[in-house]
Amino acid sequence: MLIGELAAAAGVSTATIRFYERSGLLTPPERTSGGYRDYPDRAVAELRFVRAGQAVGLTLTELAEITAFRDRGEAPCGELVALMEHRMVEVEHRINELDQLRRDLAVLLDAAHAHNLDDCPPATMYGLLERREPQPSRDAVAFPRT
Repeated sequence: MLIGELAAAAGVSTATIRFYERSGLLTPPERTSGGYRDYPDRAVAELRFVRAGQAVGLTLTELAEITAFRDRGEAPCGELVALMEHRMVEVEHRINELDQLRRDLAVLLDAAHAHNLDDCPPATMYGLLERREPQPSRDAVAFPRT
């Protein structure tokens, strides 16, 4: 199949196909007698694999490493699973960071809504982003730190 047909079948541009080919993500195609790239049917699956990998956060470098295993005749699935597990840890870490950010923003917004937002001098504006630790209530008993 010619590059335009492959692009249409995989939903990518011809420039993307050429880039993936140069990057080792796509098996280099045979050439027709006229010099055109003649891609095998499996090229569609290869392109979909790369796009799916990107969709779950794998880098093109990581995907190229996996396809290199395949090209050497080695089983790439264990390496792919290891990359996905690593990505899962990164995602969980990012979720925790975003959870903390949400809590921080909630505290800031609660404090901000205590101000008259229609009359907001610079000092008030600057203070809206200052993180304040929750203050103990007046009824709270203070215990010495040990």
